[in-house]
Amino acid sequence: MPRQQLQVLNALDTAKTQLYHFTAIVIAGMGFFTDAYDLFAISLCTKLLGRIYYHVEGAAKPGTLPPGVNSSVTGVALVGTLAGQLFFGWLGDKMGRKKVYGMTLAIMVICSLASGFSFGRERRSVMACLCFFRFWLGFGIGGDYPLSATIMSEYANKKTRGAFIAAVFAMQGFGILTSGIVALVVSASFDHAFSAPSYATNAILSTPLQADYVWRIILMFGAIPAALTYYWRMKMPETARYTALVAKNAKQAASDMARVLQVDIEAEEQKVEVISQDTRNSFGLFSKAFLRRHGLHLLGTTSTWFLLDIAFYSQNLFQKDVFSAIGWIPPAAKMNAIGEVFRVARAQTLIALCSTVPGYWFTVAFIDIIGRFAIQLMGFFFMTVFMFALAIPYHHWTLHDNRIGFIIMYSLTFFFANFGPNATTFVVPAEIFPARLRSTCHGISAAAGKAGAIVGAYGFLYASQSSDPKKTDAGYPPGIGIRNSLIVLGVVNFLGMVCTFLVPEPNGKSLEEMSGENEEDEVEQTTTHRTVPV
Repeated sequence: MPRQQLQVLNALDTAKTQLYHFTAIVIAGMGFFTDAYDLFAISLCTKLLGRIYYHVEGAAKPGTLPPGVNSSVTGVALVGTLAGQLFFGWLGDKMGRKKVYGMTLAIMVICSLASGFSFGRERRSVMACLCFFRFWLGFGIGGDYPLSATIMSEYANKKTRGAFIAAVFAMQGFGILTSGIVALVVSASFDHAFSAPSYATNAILSTPLQADYVWRIILMFGAIPAALTYYWRMKMPETARYTALVAKNAKQAASDMARVLQVDIEAEEQKVEVISQDTRNSFGLFSKAFLRRHGLHLLGTTSTWFLLDIAFYSQNLFQKDVFSAIGWIPPAAKMNAIGEVFRVARAQTLIALCSTVPGYWFTVAFIDIIGRFAIQLMGFFFMTVFMFALAIPYHHWTLHDNRIGFIIMYSLTFFFANFGPNATTFVVPAEIFPARLRSTCHGISAAAGKAGAIVGAYGFLYASQSSDPKKTDAGYPPGIGIRNSLIVLGVVNFLGMVCTFLVPEPNGKSLEEMSGENEEDEVEQTTTHRTVPV
């Protein structure tokens, strides 16, 4: 039997869409804009780093990063993100969302700038310095996941809560798009001013000294949007659900939300006291009571996010390798260093513009209409279909006349990732767990996702670049490693579809309904039942 909701929380649940909703989306969303920019911009720079620091004098081909260095440069930020999600998710429940929110943004700004200033006399020193700062950059990014999702869910009304949380996450699409645009502008500017034509006869000689500035500028640009929102992030009041249900300060919660909603709200201190004494809602993380009520939910959110990120980050971080394998990007020996950055950035920008960004906003438009479960199941299903459709007839698609078809199919996997599980796995963990554990459980779910991203970043790197020498000698075309990788990703997406059945549907329900926090104590229910006259 549900307990009567606190007035301040009921006011939030039933509030009409107002300016403060959009303000919260922009403030929280700019963090995700920066997150995506920083995580995916590195994929635009790895080929350039190989040319600058690993070219062997007199070699017939441009230099490339060794697989171990490439995976470290690409994946170390993901390792930091995983650690940050667990740490800041836990801290957000202990100290409050707002107090921790500023820490994550400051780390992101400092480490974005520091990544561009990576120094050293030898290439080993530069790579080590870059990896060090990108780890801590990822650590700050990791904190943004549970905190942004939790803050937005606790500010939103229950009618459009899914759309508001998804809109915060959709800023990730603009971050990916902007990373490509910035790389295009920077590379085009330097290519025009300093380098030889993009298709030089001897591309090895076309790596000007100024190329070292290109990757540094691209990485440092990520500090700008984060720095611009720091002031406004610090002005946001703490969420009423944390203040009332976790900090037990009814007066402060009512005062903060009265100012935000511009209405009078009563400070129900006695009701908060009753809620705080309810033993049914005092269980700890991974206790028997938690596992009984939310164990399968946490398994569902962690498993689906883990499987989704294996596929999603593999696709994003190594799409340049896929495009090279099908011939959409010319061989490195036919381009100078900066021209290659331009080509890779153009391909990534087109994919982001035509499929990634629209996919996010389709989710925003439909998530509160058809629900989280349906969107996630549909997304995994179509990702599975398109992966197998690319992989099984792979050699057919890689023929010259079929490249456009391959790109269209490949783009559709990005569309249904974002109009699907990439958005819903972020939304649902912020809605189904108790307020005192919400940030922690979202951090655990997100960390499981980043574990999948690490598997994708390291595993897909080796899988896509390797091929069986015996098969190659026997006449198999190059790129057999990418084909097998696409098959594996198809299987991964199918498993994600199966695990989706563990995740509940929070559409149209209040956060307290989903978490069970507004349920009356069993003793109280029994007493009430006994006093009813016959």
